[in-house]
Amino acid sequence: MTEKEYLESYNPDVYERPSVTADILVFTLNKDCELELLLIKRGGHPYKGKWAIPGGFVGMKESVDEAAKRELAEETGMNQGYLEQLYTFGTVDRDPRMRVISVAYLALIPRKTLDFHAGDDAEEAKLFKVNMENWELTLKAEDGTRIFSEDLAFDHREIILMGLKRLSGKLDYTDIAFELLQDKECFTIRELKLIYDAIKGIKSDTGNFRRMFKSRYLDEGKVVDLNKSSGELSFRKAKCYRYNG
Repeated sequence: MTEKEYLESYNPDVYERPSVTADILVFTLNKDCELELLLIKRGGHPYKGKWAIPGGFVGMKESVDEAAKRELAEETGMNQGYLEQLYTFGTVDRDPRMRVISVAYLALIPRKTLDFHAGDDAEEAKLFKVNMENWELTLKAEDGTRIFSEDLAFDHREIILMGLKRLSGKLDYTDIAFELLQDKECFTIRELKLIYDAIKGIKSDTGNFRRMFKSRYLDEGKVVDLNKSSGELSFRKAKCYRYNG
């Protein structure tokens, strides 16, 4: 039998086929430079009324990456931006409807470019400030809405925790923090430090951060001194830099 004959006679229904979703952790910073996560409130079963990260099923004629980009555009209005694959979650009973494997993604979007809205299958969409204490997750929206781990749908608590751990870890060996700058063409050291502090959940020493910035970014040519100052502080001008990565 040739391969052509084999493929023509092959019956794909011999094996059960799981469904695949692309689910996206969309992180941004609010005006107070606090880390926020976009969540949607489910409008239908299962987990009706619970909060979930945005995402959807992968179409038969699109790749998982294409599905993630489509979902990101539909939920946030962003057709470009930082998006990377995080992990594949495949616990057998993670979805009560059927066998569903989720490929989770990590997206970083500056707040000024984020135009989020609830999709057709959601009641509402909100940004929640992320708070971690001893790896216990709580999230609070600007309007006071507060949710805990038990308020999340599916295994999305696990996905969020892994995303936060990955995001924090990548600060040490990548330039990922620059993706949350409002303007990569003109920023201050203070702006970048606030992003680091928001992701790490701690306030770092200013002197140590400036030394790290110089050795890791400025001396390596990843940022360029623009030789001009910002008026971000009324009592003190701050030097501006451009990200050159």
